[in-house]
Amino acid sequence: MALSRRDFLKFSGGTAVAGAVGAGMTPEAESVQIKVPDARIKGAAETKTICPYCAVGCGIIVHTKDGKVINTEGDPEHPINEGSLCAKGASLYQIVNNDKRLLKPKYRAAGASEWKDVEWDWALDEIAKKIKDTRDRTFKLVSKSKVKEKQPDGTDQEVEKEFTVNRTDAIAHVGSAALDNEECYVLQKWLRSLGLVYIEHQARI
Repeated sequence: MALSRRDFLKFSGGTAVAGAVGAGMTPEAESVQIKVPDARIKGAAETKTICPYCAVGCGIIVHTKDGKVINTEGDPEHPINEGSLCAKGASLYQIVNNDKRLLKPKYRAAGASEWKDVEWDWALDEIAKKIKDTRDRTFKLVSKSKVKEKQPDGTDQEVEKEFTVNRTDAIAHVGSAALDNEECYVLQKWLRSLGLVYIEHQARI
């Protein structure tokens, strides 16, 4: 019997399917157990947190086992991202599991060519000292400025006056887009209390 190419393919496919179904009904096939590997997060502790990268505030689920982060993924129950993540949020796992991650602050003394590890307490104290020293040296109580005043004869005359300013022009601050509204509010209050006027934000640059 002559078979066309189409008939041959139909016949071959039907034979393969029939063979597979027949083999699946044998006693030997019934005793075969398919082993499915355990999920990587089986037995892991689940913690919900917020992505640290930007101020959107996407929800993240972090799985830890034996004190180590083994998986991070978007939280499907979070109202902002509903489980989805951007490229940076999806790579959050690499923040912790990264051999290039810095675990301590680095400090390079004036004139030195090498960076060295320092403790957080020391680094924060040094930053506080430098802020206070700079503020104390450059703080202005008053500032002189020229203004126009109306004279008795009806003319405007430019005169120099002193104004209370309570500021320092020697310190500036650039905020982080990872800060939420509440953190930005507290930061603004602190910066203004120091007398800073040069206050900028990363999201505006």
